[in-house]
This record gives sequence, C-alpha cells and structure tokens, in this order.
Amino acid sequence: MKLIGIETATESCSVALWQDGDLLERFEMAPRRQTELVLPMVEALLAEAGLTAAQLDGVAFGRGPGAFTGVRVAVAVAQGLAFAIDRPVLGISTLASAALAAFDRGARGPLLTAFDARMNELYLAVYERQGDNDRLHALVEDCLASPLTLPPLPQQVRTGTGSGEVHRAALQQALPALGEWLPDGYPRAATIVRLAAPGFAAGEGVDAAQARPVYLRDQVIQGANR
Repeated sequence: MKLIGIETATESCSVALWQDGDLLERFEMAPRRQTELVLPMVEALLAEAGLTAAQLDGVAFGRGPGAFTGVRVAVAVAQGLAFAIDRPVLGISTLASAALAAFDRGARGPLLTAFDARMNELYLAVYERQGDNDRLHALVEDCLASPLTLPPLPQQVRTGTGSGEVHRAALQQALPALGEWLPDGYPRAATIVRLAAPGFAAGEGVDAAQARPVYLRDQVIQGANR
C-alpha cells in the first residue's frame, strides 16, 4: 500500500510517503509559507521514490485542529490530489499526530498534547499508546478549552507536548504530576500517514468530496460558512 500524508496545521509544513511501512518525509518550519511549499514537497517526494501520483492508494491529511489557514491548505491539497487520481482520503487529528511523534521520542503513559489556540484558549487531548504499535487511545478527546476552565483530565498525566506550553502554569494547577514538557511538539506528515495506514487498510478512506477540516472553534467555523 502506498499512501501520502500532508500536514500544514501549525508553523511547520510536511509531506510523507508510506510504502508498506517504509517512510520518506520532507519537513520544514515554514510559518505562512505552507501554500507555496506543500505541492513542490509532494512532487519532490514522489520523484525521490520513483513514483507517480497515480500509483498512490490514498491521501492522508492533518484535519486539525490548528491554524485556520493551515488546516484549510491541507484539506484543499489532499482533496485536489485525491480528485486527480481518484483515490480515497482520510483525515487524522493533528493532536494525535503530535502525540505519536512524542511517544516516538520516549514519552510514556498518558500524554497531554496541547496547541496554543490564541484568544487565551488551547486545543488539547490526552492520548495513550496501545502497545508498541501506532495505535493511540484518546482518554480525553480533542477539544477547545480555556486554561481557567479545563475539562476533567487524568491525574496520572506526567508529560505534555505542543505549543500549549505557553499555558503550562495553568495546566500544572490542574495536573500536579505534569513535570515534563517535550519540545518540538509539532504534528508531522510521517505520523499522520502512520496513523492513517490501518484505516486505509480497513477501508475507512472516503471520497475526496467528503474531506472535512476540524477547527473546534465555533466562531471560526461560522465565519468560514458565510
């Protein structure tokens, strides 16, 4: 199975190619430059692997949450590519993607993944890894929260990751055991496509027209629908 993953929801831009478990990835910190970089990254990665887009079996993308424009870029590129080659798409949580990257770097136990959502809010979730594979279980589903009104969080959480570190003081009040924060907590196309692979294998991919972003913030969604 050959899959491509696209992730542009934060300040980074990345594309990854999965070939039956083998991975290639292009990753670059590129605030506000994802639109100009992502398609050349796709083309370069396919060329490096000696593949054409028509040989892909599916397109995975970071569905959000994250920056409104960045999430839109990933959805639009995934849709356009999937339409062109008539292949299914599958959206993956960017919080889950960042969590898997943190587990790869040695995080253990329940992990708090949090992104700064601006407006004194954050996107957060709590994940645990199931065994040594790429499957994650959400103890707290992706949500939007204020640092002052956090949802109930598992008290055994000791490690966090993501740009939500700016709210670390408030998070530690809710989670006294939270003692470690892993840097560079970005979602990545490599973990997007790894999380998507079992779903594609199970036939969970959908038509490109059904690709949907997940913003979590109501006012952003309402503005986008005008």
